[in-house]
Amino acid sequence: MFCTVPLCILNTIVKLALDNFDKAFENRIRLQAMSVLVANDSYDFNSLKELLQVTDGNLASHLKALEKEEYITVIKSFLGRKPNTRYQATKVGIAAFKKHLEALENLIKQQK
Repeated sequence: MFCTVPLCILNTIVKLALDNFDKAFENRIRLQAMSVLVANDSYDFNSLKELLQVTDGNLASHLKALEKEEYITVIKSFLGRKPNTRYQATKVGIAAFKKHLEALENLIKQQK
């Protein structure tokens, strides 16, 4: 296959940028949830559900996916007699999220 040098270089750069994308953040809900958790020390389930405007089951499945990747931790406690579940971004999760954002930024810069 023949291609001009600048096009080959551009394609290689774009591929490298795409290689840094994290599949864990491909979904809108996981991306939004991680954004909230990186920006805050922790966030409780009901507040996160209300903020993201999603159902219990939908949010729970996406948070479970982030937990499986070890990007977040779950903190369970009681407030009086009511159970309270809070989530917190891990150091691994914060690093992965920042790397994903950098890949997005690089891809955008390359399109200009």
